[in-house]
Amino acid sequence: MPWNNSGGPNPWGSPGGGNRPQGPWGVPPPGGGGGSGRGPDLDDAIRQAQDAVRRWLPRGSGTGIGRGGGRGLAVLAVLAIGAWAASGFYRVQPDEQGVVMRFGAFNRTTPPGLNYRIPWPVESVTTPRVTRINRVDVGFRSAVDSGAIAQRPTPSRDVLEESMMLTGDENIIDIDFAVFWRIRDAGEYLFNTRNPDVTVKSAAESMMREVIGRTPIQPALTEARAQIESQVRQGTQAILDQYRAGVEITQVQLQKVDPPGAVIEAFRDVQRANADRERARNEAESYRNDIIPRARGEAARMIQEAQGQKDSQIARARGEAARFISVLSSYQVAREVTMRRIYLETMEDILRRNPKIIVDNRLQGLVPLLNLDNGRPAQPAARPTPPAVAGSVPSMAPPPRAPQPGASR
Repeated sequence: MPWNNSGGPNPWGSPGGGNRPQGPWGVPPPGGGGGSGRGPDLDDAIRQAQDAVRRWLPRGSGTGIGRGGGRGLAVLAVLAIGAWAASGFYRVQPDEQGVVMRFGAFNRTTPPGLNYRIPWPVESVTTPRVTRINRVDVGFRSAVDSGAIAQRPTPSRDVLEESMMLTGDENIIDIDFAVFWRIRDAGEYLFNTRNPDVTVKSAAESMMREVIGRTPIQPALTEARAQIESQVRQGTQAILDQYRAGVEITQVQLQKVDPPGAVIEAFRDVQRANADRERARNEAESYRNDIIPRARGEAARMIQEAQGQKDSQIARARGEAARFISVLSSYQVAREVTMRRIYLETMEDILRRNPKIIVDNRLQGLVPLLNLDNGRPAQPAARPTPPAVAGSVPSMAPPPRAPQPGASR
């Protein structure tokens, strides 16, 4: 360096090397001269730094920084370049996604694991957490941090300008809901939207107002809650896909669906009346489901009984007809025998059903008997007699009559 030579100009403004001027600090401190009482010397500091560098460099045959010094600088340069190149390795955790930026512009995304990028200042990397479920509250502000997922939050403050909405039948309803989302594409998430939380909240609120504007108030308060959540989630996801926000809506959860506070008691009375109506309807439906199958079963039973009786009568009539034809065939073959057999069978049936008194005609002085016993034993059922064929059966003599009381033989 030129100011190290004794005859060269001094950076402190000295024209010579031996006698140094006062310099910018004015008069040198007491005990001046070239002694130890002077302040720090810049030349000495630079010289000590050069000596330290020489000690680290390999020694060559020449003096100063020669061939050996050049090789040493090359080694240092190679080591520096290697260290710079090695600084490009980075690790992406399993719940993260790497976003590589080249000169500040988005270049690519990298998966979890060990990856490489061109070291700084050419490329830099950001690793946002893509598996974390975030939550945005609409219509209320929860005491829980809205940036992280938690259990069902307890509303701590209602925001009426967000929760008041108009239903399809022109009624006002107060709705509080929470939107749960996560990062789907880290590159789109970081570079396509300036404030993802506000974007998700605005899209969800707009979609909720659209869905509620098509829904009457009564279904919104009762059975249509799941349908509203599904429609809002799908609509919000479609809006964010159009924005290419890189966000996925995982769930929309209704926290509170009530009419305005001024008329909430009247709406509750209406709900109770609707509940009573549903209960009465269910009871009537239950009674109908009980009585109708029973009546149908009774009708089916009666139909089956009538059908059975019909079949029985037809079979019995056919049997009687077959028996009569059989008797007629026998009569046509042997008329005398058949007539006697029919007569005997008929008399047997008549005598079986009536009480009988047998008197021997050889008895003398028979006292007439007056039967005072009115109770008679149960008579067996009469056996049907075959009908007579008109014009084919001759007249038969009547059976002998029982003797009258008081008559003697």
